[in-house]
Amino acid sequence: MKKWFYTSVLVSVVCPALAQSTRLQGVIRDRSNGEPLPGATIAAGVHKTTTKADGRFSVLADSLPVPVIISMIGYRPDTILVRDASQSLAVSLIAQSGMMSDVVVTGTMKAVSKMASPVPVEVYTPQFFRRNPTPSIFDALQQVNGVRPQLNCNICNTGDIHINGLEGPYTMVLIDGMPIVSSLSSVYGLSGIPNSLVERIEVVKGPASSLYGSEAIGGLINVITKNPLKAPLVAVDVSGTTWGEYNVDAAVKFKPGRKVTSLLGVNYFNFTNRVDKNDDGFTDVTLQNRISLFNKYSFQRKEGRAANIAVRYVYEDRWGGDMRWTKFFRGGDSLYAESIYTSRVEVIGNYQLPVKEKLLFSYSFNRHTQRSVYGTTAFNANQKVGFGQLTWDKTLGAHDLLAGAVLRYTYYDDNTVATEDSLANRNKPERTALPGILVQDEIKLDTRSNLLLGARWDYHPVHGHIFTPRAAWKYSATPNDVIRVNAGTGFRVVNLFTEDHAALTGARKVVVDGELKPERSYNVNVNYVKKMAVGSGWVNVDASVWYTYFTNRILPSYKPDTIEYHNLTGYSVSQGASVNVEFAFTNSLRGHIGATWQDVIIANKDSLGVKTRTQQILTEKWSGNWSLSYTLPRAGWVIDYTGNIYGPMGLPLTSDKDPRPDRSPVWSIQNIQLTKKLGHGMEIYGGIKNLLNWTPAKNVPFLIARANDPFDKRPDVDNPYNLTFDPNYVYAPNQGMRGFLGFRLTMN
Repeated sequence: MKKWFYTSVLVSVVCPALAQSTRLQGVIRDRSNGEPLPGATIAAGVHKTTTKADGRFSVLADSLPVPVIISMIGYRPDTILVRDASQSLAVSLIAQSGMMSDVVVTGTMKAVSKMASPVPVEVYTPQFFRRNPTPSIFDALQQVNGVRPQLNCNICNTGDIHINGLEGPYTMVLIDGMPIVSSLSSVYGLSGIPNSLVERIEVVKGPASSLYGSEAIGGLINVITKNPLKAPLVAVDVSGTTWGEYNVDAAVKFKPGRKVTSLLGVNYFNFTNRVDKNDDGFTDVTLQNRISLFNKYSFQRKEGRAANIAVRYVYEDRWGGDMRWTKFFRGGDSLYAESIYTSRVEVIGNYQLPVKEKLLFSYSFNRHTQRSVYGTTAFNANQKVGFGQLTWDKTLGAHDLLAGAVLRYTYYDDNTVATEDSLANRNKPERTALPGILVQDEIKLDTRSNLLLGARWDYHPVHGHIFTPRAAWKYSATPNDVIRVNAGTGFRVVNLFTEDHAALTGARKVVVDGELKPERSYNVNVNYVKKMAVGSGWVNVDASVWYTYFTNRILPSYKPDTIEYHNLTGYSVSQGASVNVEFAFTNSLRGHIGATWQDVIIANKDSLGVKTRTQQILTEKWSGNWSLSYTLPRAGWVIDYTGNIYGPMGLPLTSDKDPRPDRSPVWSIQNIQLTKKLGHGMEIYGGIKNLLNWTPAKNVPFLIARANDPFDKRPDVDNPYNLTFDPNYVYAPNQGMRGFLGFRLTMN
């Protein structure tokens, strides 16, 4: 009888409550630009939810009217009294004093808010890069202040990433924190990362070898891929240009198991249109056919422990050269071209051990195969890199500790003297095991300041023990005023034939003067961040000054018939200052303006002991970039205007009589884009790239030296300037004005 009584009471209480419950739906956006805000928290009484990738939400309410509280880090919370659930809610949040408080991991290997990090880290989202859409991350990085994608060849358009004036080999590129793109792949590996899978890109300027080891000597770029749990169900981006470039980016999320979520991405880029607008008989832009596949799995585990694994495959066929060239002429001396086949496999993952302590094992493996010819010079190389890292993360009072053990194994083989055993007259692949340990302690000194101390020890089988310490101090004068001072060291072991394209092309002979020692760097960086609320919007100012001192630096000396490589007997210095200003206003205007001044000098002694100071070639003294966006929320239109400007830089000539300028002019590439949001996750975009139609061929007699005699068969015929064939006089893209059109679809 009692059982029936209690059941009746429970039903009489619960049923009316259920009868009164209703579901509220809506979308949350940024008031300054109308962009959806994923991850915002919606609370309707006791019920809570978060917005999806498109800013939409659905939440229960026990009764009406009900106060709905909307909140998000970096934005002013808002409360709305909802009386009627029949209409969808549309809420616009106002940024408090800047952008969202981004979470960064690159500076300390720990997830911390950007403002709390003692190491200055710049964060860029896909929305930032969409203001000037590009088919690869290599091209997209031109929008980052102080970072410049540098083309190294007029024919095959190989490139690397310069940070603060330092060449590509000084920049380490990570994918999800793993050193994937390096050495052999530093030239060709950056183009095959699908943009649709990128969650954000973190940039650290200055040495980071105390955490990441060799190659992180000038800075690093960490490409963070999307978490499959938070990714859209489907994302598609298709675009084309009037030059005949076609790009397809697609990603789909699915669940192969109850506790497994997968994200599959495909990128295909095709450009097969032969263009020669400067009339030198050679292609202005390299022809490419590239496909990249990416598949990432995330596993749900007890207590939220991490477990992820990703696989990526890239294949690319690229060539540039004589407009009449076909693959029949590959490797011959009839028609000149540079043809490269690249095949690359990567595995990246991490696994948090099922123990009480926070132990994370991260690992990666990549295999890079390259089959290439530069005229008649064949360069065939194979590289395999395995990487494993176990870190222990522990907080003890005011100390936030990180310790780890690292092992990196590299197998490298090619058909050059780099892997040749001259005594035994046989090939001898390089096999290098590089173990290391690292330790880091972030000490909370008081409520306003933190001190970070770190060090790493590596053992190289040829160069022995390598020690790289660092220190960082952060002081928060106010929550919106932060000062950071960083000091650290870096090192790099060099392989010329995998890093310097000039060692493989042209007719110059390569000369290596003695055994090359590892390069070392010593850096000091001061950073200041100011966030301000201005009227109906906000302004962020991020300014830095830096000084980096190099010893044993290896630089090429260009002579008429040789390229000589050797360690400097002196030193090299990279110093400069940069400032980024980011802003947004409720009148739908937002954007950023950046400027960098840098001075990269080389101080060396000649054979007579005379010291000389010269400016590093292919390095601009100053540069600037900008992006301005204006949104018409009601009409669904967005206008983006982006651009870069660069100061003069020294250029490599082939002889004292070379008629080409030894310095580049001031040059600028500017773009405009119009985007129409169609609703239901669809949008179309289009515009014009290189509005000024600027190319380096203007006001220059020729770009490629002796293009009429690429194999130097007739060096004394029609050669008044005593030149030899050389395609390395390049500092900017040869592509002029072009239109583009694209379509995006996002489904959640």
